Amino acid sequence: MPLLAFLLFSVTGCTVPDTTPVNQWWHAEDGAYAADISPNGEYSVVSGVDNGINVWHNSDDNVLFHWQHQSEGNNLVLAIHISADNKFVVTSDREAFALWSIESGEPVGFWRIDESTIRDVAVTNNGKGILVGRSSGKVMYFEPETGRRLEFLGHQERINSVDISPNGEYALTGGNDYVAYLWSTQTGQIIHTFTHSSRISKVALDDAGRYVFTADSKQGSKVWDAQTGAQISNLKYIARQKIFTDAVFSEDGKHLLTGSPSRSIYMWDVRTGEQTGEWKVAAKEGTRPATAVVYAVGFMGNNTLLSESSSGLAELWAIEE
Repeated sequence: MPLLAFLLFSVTGCTVPDTTPVNQWWHAEDGAYAADISPNGEYSVVSGVDNGINVWHNSDDNVLFHWQHQSEGNNLVLAIHISADNKFVVTSDREAFALWSIESGEPVGFWRIDESTIRDVAVTNNGKGILVGRSSGKVMYFEPETGRRLEFLGHQERINSVDISPNGEYALTGGNDYVAYLWSTQTGQIIHTFTHSSRISKVALDDAGRYVFTADSKQGSKVWDAQTGAQISNLKYIARQKIFTDAVFSEDGKHLLTGSPSRSIYMWDVRTGEQTGEWKVAAKEGTRPATAVVYAVGFMGNNTLLSESSSGLAELWAIEE
C-alpha cells in the first residue's frame, strides 16, 4: 500500500500529546461525535459537534463532501462505518441510519427505526447490505436494493458492537449478554460462539476473513480463527480492564491496531497477543482530566498509522521498527 503524503499543518489550542505525531490537523474544531477511516487510508468520515458530517480526502486534507444526516444544525451521528471497498458509508444516530456513496457524494437512502435505539452499524462492499445493532438485543441485516431484511435474535441483551464481512455473508455481533456471535446473513444460523466473562464492548472482523476480535469490559480481549472458531491469542496487559473503541487488522494479518476512550492507540501482535506499540492522541480542549476518545485508527502503509478522535484532530503517527 503506497504511503500517503501529508502536508504539515500547525495546530494551536490543543493539549500537547504525550507522544509526538508526524502530523496533525483539524477535522472538527469543536470536537467530534464519531469517525471512521477507510481501509485504504484514503478517506476519513467525521461527525463534528457543530459542522455535520465531513468526508475528508487524507492525501491533501480537503473536504470532498459535507453531509447532513437529518435537519441542518441537528447532528447527533454517533456511528459511522466505511465499506471495505472504500466506496460506501453508513451513518447513524439513535433513531435512523443513512447510506451514502463516497464516489458521488450522494445519499443512497435514509431509514428510520421505530423499535429501540440503534447502537452500532456496518456496511458491506458496494453498499449491498447494512447491519444494524439495537438496544433491544435484535440485529437487523438489510439490503437496500432488494428490500430483503433478516432479524437475528440470538442475543438476550443490548448490542454494543457489530461488524460485517466485505461480501456481506457473515455478521459479527456482541452485547451485554457476555457473548459474541459470528453468523450467516443468508440463514441467520450461528457459525461460531465466542463467550466472555463480562459484557462484550467491541468486535471486529478481519476483511480478509482470517480473524475475529472480541473484547469484553474486563481482561478478555481475544483474537480467534474465523474459520475454526479456535482462540489464537488473548491480548496481554496488566490493567484490570481495557475498553476498545476501534479495532483494525493489518493487511498482512500480523498486527491488530486498537483505539481506546482514554487517548491511547495500541498495536498488538496477532499471534502472541503482545503489545508492540502505543501512542497517545491530543486531549480534547477543555476536558478535565485531559482526555479524548479515539474513534478510529488505520494503517497507512507499513510505517505510519492514522487516528481520528473526539478532540476533532486527525493525527499521523510513525510506527517504529
